[in-house]
This record gives sequence, C-alpha cells and structure tokens, in this order.
Amino acid sequence: MPRITSIEPGFYRIPLPTILTDSMHGEMRAFELNTVRIRDADGAEGVGYTFTVGRNGAAIDTILTREFPEIMDGEEADEIERLWHKAWWALHYGGRGGPTVLAISAFDMALWDLKAKRANLPLWKALGGYDPRVPCYAGGIDLELPLDQLLRQTDDNLEKGFRAIKMKVGRANLFEDVERVKAMREHLGENFPLMADANMKWSVDGAIRAARALQPFDLTWLEEPTIPDDPAGHARIVSEGGLPVAAGENLRTLWEFKLYIAGGGVTYPEPDVTNCGGVTPFMKIAHLAEAFNMPVTSHGAHDVTVHLLAACPNRSYLEAHGFGLDRYIAEPLTIQDGFALAPNRPGHGIEFDWQGLEGIKA
Repeated sequence: MPRITSIEPGFYRIPLPTILTDSMHGEMRAFELNTVRIRDADGAEGVGYTFTVGRNGAAIDTILTREFPEIMDGEEADEIERLWHKAWWALHYGGRGGPTVLAISAFDMALWDLKAKRANLPLWKALGGYDPRVPCYAGGIDLELPLDQLLRQTDDNLEKGFRAIKMKVGRANLFEDVERVKAMREHLGENFPLMADANMKWSVDGAIRAARALQPFDLTWLEEPTIPDDPAGHARIVSEGGLPVAAGENLRTLWEFKLYIAGGGVTYPEPDVTNCGGVTPFMKIAHLAEAFNMPVTSHGAHDVTVHLLAACPNRSYLEAHGFGLDRYIAEPLTIQDGFALAPNRPGHGIEFDWQGLEGIKA
C-alpha cells in the first residue's frame, strides 16, 4: 500500500484577461488558486486544487500547510474514504465549512488523481465510467456587458463548439434582465439550451417574480435565485416560480444537498468539486440526485469535473467556467459539437505549468 510521504501546497493569484461581473461579487479582476501535490513512497504524485473569487486563499493555504502534514503523516494514500473522514473530524470544530472544506476538497482531489494514476486509468474510468462525452455549456460571467458585447461573446462561444449558454441576471431593474434574456433567446433561436444565473441576488418573493417574468423564454434553469441558507425559500421558488432551479455551488456538504434535494428546493443539484469536499462527496451528491431521479450538473473546475460527470448516468451539463486554467495547464478541456471530452490520460490528466505559476505566487 502506498504511504503518503509529502504534501506540498501552492498558492497563486491569477489575473483574469477581462474583468468579470455578477450580481453579488461585483467586479472580479483575479482569482486565487490553491494547489496541493501529494507524493507517495513510490514517488507517484497526485495533484488537487481549489479556487476562490479573490479572498480567503491564504486561509486555505495555511490549513494545507499547517494541518494536513500532521493529520496525514504516514497514512495510506489509497484509503480515501477513511482519510476524508479523518480530515473532516480533525478539522471539524474549527471549521465545518469555509476554507476548511475547500482545503479538504483539494486534498481529496489529489488522492483520487494519485489513485487513478497508480491504476493507469483516467479518473472517469476509475470512478466507474459511463460516457466520456459530456454535454457542456459556456458559463458567462457577464452581467455588466452591454447587450451587443453579450451577443458577440455568445457568437464566440458558438464558434468554440458550445451548444448551450448561460448568462447572468440580477441587474438592478428586472425589466433589463427580461430584455437581455429575450434578446438572447431571439439570437439563439428556439430549443437552444439557455440558462440564467442570478448569483443569490433576490429575496424569495423577488425570485418568484423574476422567474415568472422569465417563463416565456424557455430557460433550461434559473440558477441560484436566492441565498443558499434558505432551502425552504428555494422550495417556494421551485413550486411557485414556474422554472427549473439549479443550486449548490455555495453548499459545502453532502448533508446540505440532502436538505435541498429531499425538500424540493432544487431541480438541478450543482456541486462544485473544489468546495463541496472533493471528489468523494461530489460523487455521493450525484448518486443521491440519481436516487431522487434528478439530473446533476456542476460548477467550476471543468477540467476535473468532466471526469466526474463522465462517470454519472444522470449527468446533465458540465459548466465550462470563466475561471479557466487554460494558460497554466498543458492540455485544456476539449469542446466538440456541444460536448466536453473527458481525457484518457491517467488520473485527471491536468499537468500544471509549475514554472509559470511561480511567477504569480500569492
């Protein structure tokens, strides 16, 4: 059995090529990347990562640097389920969520990468394997883009091979949201998958009003209509708003997803492998959704998440996220005729440009 011999965190601040905007986070000029490299006694290495929208990356780095080497000293790298629970309970009192769960997510991802590499399997096959072609949408972070630029961005995404698009809503005036969604629907035509993301902007009643106003435009889903702390409110939005609802990127545990799924507060559960606890709980969330006959989608980290959805029979769409790592990885995600292709390289297949990242250390 391979024993863990070293844990090496990294912390970087990656500038965005263009300023991104949504209704709650405002302008985003950079994102933080936290990595962790785990090596075993045979010299094999697994890599995991998480990210933030610009703050708290230092807290994640501290947890990975100070806590994990002691917690995992001499442990067997293949015993992922046991190590996940060991980390969870060792860190639980000081952080049942927040930076702690993001740190666990990165560590768990690295363990799965290492395990799949040792088996000489791509991660999606190591997780059971279903279909390496995963439906994919372009996730625009574009709330403040003028309409003509929004439509140009959409055309660029179509040229890149996307056959589904998500746009931001949550402007100060609901009429503006309606007009922008209407323009996008007219631009894309009928039956083209179009999603809208409010990033938690509205109250429950405001979200119901917005959903009803957006009903005529046949949205695939309305995403994060209100704060994640209100599963009962989400259930009202689902039942009264008349649109499917995607939510979960700000949920941090399997048990939070249970409340949403069993309580009728979500139509498309949307875990993020970098902040829900890693690959281990992501797959449990996906199977929980399957047990309720629900599709699962994803948020962020598309280069890894394509493997996870490729192992899920109930996958819906992979989000190709605006916080992409294309400049710092050897082989970015391949999009072909609306599908993301899970690579067949061993592990998750992400090879970071560590030298390039050295120049943007946080």
